[in-house]
Amino acid sequence: MTKSITLLVAILSFTFTTTVFAQKGDKKDKQPKPSNMWEVGANGGYFFIAGDVPSKFGYAYGVHVRKATDYIFSLRADFLMGRAKGENAVRMYTTDWFSGTGWGVLSLNNFRFDKAVRNSNYYIMGGAGVNSFKSDFFNENTPQRMGNIIPRKFTPHAGLGAGAAIRINKRMNIGVEHQAMLLFGRRADLLDGSELEQGVRSPFRDIVNYTNIRFNFNLGNPSNQSEPLYWANPMESIMDDIADVKAKTDEALTDSDRDGVLDIVDQEPNTPPNATVDTKGRTLDSDKDGVPDYRDREPYYPPRAGEEVDAEGVVVNPLPGGGRPGPGGVNGGGGVTEQRVQEMIDEALARYQLTESASSVAEWFLPMIHFGSDQSTVKYSDYGTLASIGRMMKGNPNLRLVVSGYTDQTGPESYNNLLSYQRAKAVIEHLSTNHSIGRGRFVLQYGGKENALVPRNASYMNRRVEFRVATATDVEMDPPSPGSNSRSGY
Repeated sequence: MTKSITLLVAILSFTFTTTVFAQKGDKKDKQPKPSNMWEVGANGGYFFIAGDVPSKFGYAYGVHVRKATDYIFSLRADFLMGRAKGENAVRMYTTDWFSGTGWGVLSLNNFRFDKAVRNSNYYIMGGAGVNSFKSDFFNENTPQRMGNIIPRKFTPHAGLGAGAAIRINKRMNIGVEHQAMLLFGRRADLLDGSELEQGVRSPFRDIVNYTNIRFNFNLGNPSNQSEPLYWANPMESIMDDIADVKAKTDEALTDSDRDGVLDIVDQEPNTPPNATVDTKGRTLDSDKDGVPDYRDREPYYPPRAGEEVDAEGVVVNPLPGGGRPGPGGVNGGGGVTEQRVQEMIDEALARYQLTESASSVAEWFLPMIHFGSDQSTVKYSDYGTLASIGRMMKGNPNLRLVVSGYTDQTGPESYNNLLSYQRAKAVIEHLSTNHSIGRGRFVLQYGGKENALVPRNASYMNRRVEFRVATATDVEMDPPSPGSNSRSGY
């Protein structure tokens, strides 16, 4: 008996070692599986032998250890003890059984990806192991009871099984299972106590059957380990990634500083409340005195050369004749003089005529228009926007515009450059044809991936044409060389 137990322990140790090596091999995967718990359990149920003699009630009980190697396959080691009985008109037997079996278990319903965690698990299994048994029997030819007629030796066997389990919680599940085990060699016909004659096998080879109820428990730390993988969804990591993308999208569509510009395009996402900003969320400084409008007590009163402003945008050293009061009303004349009014008018006209000092005009923020994927045709919905730009240019006949085309971040660079050029060209042709604005008043430019507004490959925001007032240094870019003909949405 001691040798039997020693051999069984060796078999179970081999099974556990195989499981551990299977887990270590998974570390080479590109997407490592989550750390998951071990399952241990106890079972008991109806134990019987299908042979030449009809079975009577028998029982068995056992324990097991199970570990998932992936989401579908797991390894299980079983230890079982049982007693089977049978009787007919000429024979009666009692067989005591002791076995250890290693099973490979295949989950059948983990191919479904509609739930994060399974509430049930259906599986089939196959395995092999060793056993020892003894049979006491008597029949009409041996009326006296005979004991230990089969010397207790280890015999190999193969097994098949199927079962189903219901998840109670993260720590426990209950299952129902049936196993069938077939011995190898001559002893396979001796489970019910006897062959027909010495050395002559009966027509039906004896098969061990075990129908049982199982109580299974998951061992591990639930804070950093998942349930055994045969309860989990193989798509769980992908579903987590999708949820993360959705969360980031929701975050991008927020306006954290409530300045009217979404965070995804806001270049100053932390502007103070009530601050005046442009279309890209940048704080405005209309008079270019270095004090933002929301803190400037004179936001539209640019200082002249030689004048300085304080932290509230007020000139602290007004020049004589400037028409503005200084500290304490000194040196200011108490109001705006006619001379200063004329200076302001001249300065404004100079800005509209694009003189060298007209920096504020050069920094006008004009609207942009967007395009469909792989399209360079101006949409009808943008005709109104282009009409307002046309009116502005007619009202300022010396003004020139830089028209810059862009694509999203998908596709080859050579084709994107060509598409960016075509978008800018289409807008210029629209303004020239429909609003009679000379082609020479436009400077065509285009950009690549580094000019993306939104850090997402196929964002609609990146497929655009932008406008800005041209300066003396702006020159038109040459058309790009025709590139890839691949057209897959840019």
